[in-house]
Amino acid sequence: MDVERGSSEYKAYDEEPEERESLLPSHSNEPAKGNNEPSVVPHSCYSKPQFGVNHLLIAFVAGTLSCFLAQYAICGQSCFSYRGGDAAVVPTAAVTEALLAPPWAGSTERHNFPPATPTNAFPSMFPTNVGYPGKTPTGAEPAVIATAPAYPMHTGAAVLVVPDPLSTAKGKKYNLSKKWGNLSPWYSVDRKAFGLDSGPGTPETCRVTGLHFLHRHGARYPTAYASYGGPANFSSRLNAVASKWTGSGDLDFMNEWTYKLGEEVLTPFGRQQLFDLGISMRLKYGFLLKNFTESNTIPVFRTESQDRMLASAMNFAIGFFGYPFEGQYQQSITIEEGGFNNTLAPYKTCPNANVKSKSDRGRDFVAQWASVYLKKALVRLQPQLVGYDLSIEDVYVFQQLCAYETVALGYSKFCELFTEEEWDGFDYSLDLFFWYNSGFGYPLARSQGIGYVQELVARLTHTPIATHNSSTNATLDDSPITFPLRQSLYVDATHEVVVLNILAALNLSTLAAQGPLPADHIPSHRTFKVSELAPFATNVQFQLLECTSQPGPQIRIIVNDGVVPLTGIEGCPAQKDGMCAVDTFVAAEKKIIGQTDWTYDCFGDWTIPDGWNTTTGEPPKRR
Repeated sequence: MDVERGSSEYKAYDEEPEERESLLPSHSNEPAKGNNEPSVVPHSCYSKPQFGVNHLLIAFVAGTLSCFLAQYAICGQSCFSYRGGDAAVVPTAAVTEALLAPPWAGSTERHNFPPATPTNAFPSMFPTNVGYPGKTPTGAEPAVIATAPAYPMHTGAAVLVVPDPLSTAKGKKYNLSKKWGNLSPWYSVDRKAFGLDSGPGTPETCRVTGLHFLHRHGARYPTAYASYGGPANFSSRLNAVASKWTGSGDLDFMNEWTYKLGEEVLTPFGRQQLFDLGISMRLKYGFLLKNFTESNTIPVFRTESQDRMLASAMNFAIGFFGYPFEGQYQQSITIEEGGFNNTLAPYKTCPNANVKSKSDRGRDFVAQWASVYLKKALVRLQPQLVGYDLSIEDVYVFQQLCAYETVALGYSKFCELFTEEEWDGFDYSLDLFFWYNSGFGYPLARSQGIGYVQELVARLTHTPIATHNSSTNATLDDSPITFPLRQSLYVDATHEVVVLNILAALNLSTLAAQGPLPADHIPSHRTFKVSELAPFATNVQFQLLECTSQPGPQIRIIVNDGVVPLTGIEGCPAQKDGMCAVDTFVAAEKKIIGQTDWTYDCFGDWTIPDGWNTTTGEPPKRR
């Protein structure tokens, strides 16, 4: 499994040497001069040939025979044998395919752009502002959330090419990209996805007064760490026997396949996701900026220092504010590293998060489930990759590669290898992993998410955090400059694991109704689906409202445009639009904060008994 902790660098790819030959002949017989100029082929090269066709044919045959004899002298008949299983046979077609297979099959391919020191870079000659902008009047701020008759739903990723397969059960096409768990691009979930028949638009009799917006970074390359599967791990295993295997049938494309994925940073599509998300939120909630104009202030948004996190925040800002965004907002960048308190990366502050027996239970559940749902796929695919013994984990990586290559390269042949049932199995495997490693089944979920809940309560009550007893950062949170308490709009960027930590810490128990999740079958009608809760660019709206039909300010929580019932939060009613009075919500969250023992959870010497489970994100009780 590919999880988002830490980062690492990969070695630079040796770029191709500079091309030295001209594509067109010169009009002069003089050779080109200068060390940096390509050489020019003189006209004499195009004069009448000195050799006839017979000479060339004889030379070709002699060269081919010499090469054959030299190779046979070195390694004998084994050079021309085709290895299939334990027996060596010499079928003509297999020999031809093996000899013609490209030498780079299965290797790693990198294109490092931009070059480190481009020779034509002269920034002073290419200023980004030359004046003369023309007229620049602005119009009224958009307010789609308040004025439009319908809410704009996010339905897909037009720039990606995803197979549109036919469902064998229902006889209609299905959206494959919705079956990739946390690797899915975010989309607006179905209206009743979380059990409440309500839409994200402003409820009748209400008006939006504020928004707390939490989002994940955009699509990225695989992370360095993978507890199960991992595309880079598979590529290494494949490269170790690169000269011994051959693909055929559905896996024929692997004879020319190269591993092209980078590591951890945003893909081009990931950049677009956050840019689009910024535009979308400006269209829906731009009117909230009026409050900043009236108070003569600008917003403070937060992200953290990891490359993909900062890049996501910057792309969101360009979408939300436009270019240039300087002077329109301030970006707080917290540090994701050990020794720095950070509610957007709380695992860096919680030592028990690094104890495998406490934090990596999901791996075993995924491996167990993969052996069930991929059994037929292994039997089907193994005969098509002769010379390499596929494992269940390798086949699982094929599914990961489908998702990763699609969001990185635009398309992946690996997507064509599996049935809808197997894709449903993959989607559920990621539910299992994140349920036990980040969500309601993770014993550290509440303690790791509670710091953000403390900050949310502080913002809702306009009151500084009284006691810093979790991952909160006192230096930043106690400053009204870096952590303002009276904004009408907040934007925070984090990882999917933290989003799930926070949902568990809030006690949104309606999302945990089917837990603990089993590893031998997929439960029906589950509300904990990672592809809906924590895909790439997932976003959570904490929407604040005032309604003539409800007493006092109201809050509701919307995840990827799906309204979440708040009935798991003490005192919140079963309201048709998912609303709860802010005072009631705050009182319940303060109680949860008081009941969370962050010191014991993160530093205590506790163990997980055999067969023990949680559905509240808490560890075994203190003895």
